[in-house]
Amino acid sequence: MTIEMETKLGKIDITTDVIATLAGGAAEENFGIVGMASQHQIRDGLTDILRRENYTKGVIVRQEDDGLNIDMYIIVGFGTKISEVAHNVQERVKYTLEKTLGITVDSVNIYVQGVRVTNEA
Repeated sequence: MTIEMETKLGKIDITTDVIATLAGGAAEENFGIVGMASQHQIRDGLTDILRRENYTKGVIVRQEDDGLNIDMYIIVGFGTKISEVAHNVQERVKYTLEKTLGITVDSVNIYVQGVRVTNEA
């Protein structure tokens, strides 16, 4: 599926895979995020953290009217306040997509798929 935009210079098509990659990258920049998770961990056989090329399994992009709705499946670090981490991810993903693509983001829904203990100190 692609998102289509019309400009005075022509038409722009952006695939949902590109949007998922941008959203996943923006999410991983936040403190408290260990990584992205698969939406269907058992079915996909992916119980580990997703790499950048697999973000489409953990980020679902839906276009409705003139805006986007994003569903993100994340893994947070142990000892972090999950509600704060989720809120920060929502804000950063919305800001990044709106500034990078010029598209209105209606919602960023966060689904925490796990908590990991990290060895970072």
